Amino acid sequence: MKHKILIATLSVFLLSHLTACADEPFVPIFDGKTFEGWTVSKENPDSFVIEDGAFVTRGPRAHLFYTGELAPFKNFELKMEVMTEPGSNGGIYFHTAYQESNWPRVGFESQVNVSHSDWKKTGSLYDLVNIGYNHVEDNVWWTQHIIVNGRSVTVKLNDVTVLQYIEPEGAQPGHFTRKLDEGTFGLQGHDPKSVVYYRNIHVKRLPD
Repeated sequence: MKHKILIATLSVFLLSHLTACADEPFVPIFDGKTFEGWTVSKENPDSFVIEDGAFVTRGPRAHLFYTGELAPFKNFELKMEVMTEPGSNGGIYFHTAYQESNWPRVGFESQVNVSHSDWKKTGSLYDLVNIGYNHVEDNVWWTQHIIVNGRSVTVKLNDVTVLQYIEPEGAQPGHFTRKLDEGTFGLQGHDPKSVVYYRNIHVKRLPD
């Protein structure tokens, strides 16, 4: 009887824990005013500025990483508003890590690109699942929503699912470590001609 009571108690505890995790609210990780909780790469740090509540990229290649106390993240939902000026390229990295320079070698990039010459458009999981057509427009804010749960990655643009990737069993890291694990988030400043805006950045942790 004691064993049955113990099993029942554990079952109730686990169910309560999973329900609590699932019901966790989205929390902001950018205050819209400062770089608190974020660190710019040492390569061209002046390429990121804050204007009207948004991180804005203007300048040579640079990356801005979330280094706040909530990191790292494994399973999560990340939501933010994004806008591009014509001809711009950017990206949202996840399961990544701070890097002083160059393109991030760890993690995945959710592409941001409406009219840049690169054919891989917004929502692509760069070089894994590529989208060659546009779901969004330049000069108009859209919501980019990235969900990672186990081996599944889902990308939504304005609440429309545009991509779902299931990592194959036994997947191995390549030259760039594109393997689901855990890590932080990064925002990309791609080049001097790319002006990209990122604002209202919120995250919700999902059960591991």
